[in-house]
Amino acid sequence: QVQLEESGGGAVQAGGSLRLACEASGRTLTMYAMGWFRQAPGKEREFVAAIDWSGLSTYYAESVKGRFTISRDHGKNTLYLQMNGLKREDTAVYSCAVRVRRSTYDDSGDYDYWGQGTQVTVSS
Repeated sequence: QVQLEESGGGAVQAGGSLRLACEASGRTLTMYAMGWFRQAPGKEREFVAAIDWSGLSTYYAESVKGRFTISRDHGKNTLYLQMNGLKREDTAVYSCAVRVRRSTYDDSGDYDYWGQGTQVTVSS
């Protein structure tokens, strides 16, 4: 089992920045890749970004490319999402997730463990 705990959410004005963190504990050696997903009210969960555990490969949704950066600190077993240039449409609950095998990076169904989520609210 892998446990995930997100932090760093909050309220910010459009154009502002936030950094989300996700600390992993438990059987972290089994982790193959980590990702961030988000879900806005009344909408389906959508992929935001993913990174393999080596950190050599990163993937982004088109809507966040150039604004968001995913990274990880191996020593701290922590995943980050730096969000710059935030827009109102970025408002959502952001959740981190882990998968333990090689699979599709943007399919939430391929992830094995999930955090509780952290709210990000962007106002104009």
